[in-house]
Amino acid sequence: MPPDPPNQWPDLEQRARAGRAIRDLGHALVGQQAPTELLERIAGTLEPLTAELDRGPSRSRDAASFSKEQFVGPGELPLTGYDDRPVSGRSSPWSLDPEMHRHGDEIEAIVVLRAAHEGAPDRSHGGIIAALFDDVFGSVLGVVAQPAFTGELTIRYVGPTPLHRRLSCRVRLAERVGRKLLMTGELVDIEGPEETLLVTAKATFIAVDPSAFDQPTAARPAPPDED
Repeated sequence: MPPDPPNQWPDLEQRARAGRAIRDLGHALVGQQAPTELLERIAGTLEPLTAELDRGPSRSRDAASFSKEQFVGPGELPLTGYDDRPVSGRSSPWSLDPEMHRHGDEIEAIVVLRAAHEGAPDRSHGGIIAALFDDVFGSVLGVVAQPAFTGELTIRYVGPTPLHRRLSCRVRLAERVGRKLLMTGELVDIEGPEETLLVTAKATFIAVDPSAFDQPTAARPAPPDED
């Protein structure tokens, strides 16, 4: 018997709370010193919980949910997206907890990267930044009402990306050439008196027929226009 699709589960808010708790634990574990006794207690608590979860029925994204993720126009509220989406889902243990906004045809994600995102000392790991851009570029598909898959992603690291500061990832569609959707974006530090450019990015998404979303993966609807 196939696993139950997650959109049929009634516990989305409880899952979101659990996902947030797991993320917070991960950042606290990486970012804080802890005595050996506490580390042993954490492991002793989590290992039985993991074993209990593993005994439950399997669960994966429902392919039929793609047809329900409608694209939205300016001023419209998006439908609920995929809560387990790795980079931005509320229930994902790996989420970056982005605060999503739409300004006309541009998507903006406000993020604060935390301890477990560290690569070089006090700086974000570059792969975290790439994942952020890929996810936010995907939200542009809701603006242009076009299902598509990532074909190419290019990241240029202009400067080190700091942790524990408000950052703004801004992306938009630059051009459409046949099936290719060419996008551009940048990541800036918005916490200082002036914005500081940290990263630039380009992406090529390949438009597909909606029936392709009978197979993973699909775009989340764009946030509502705020202008």
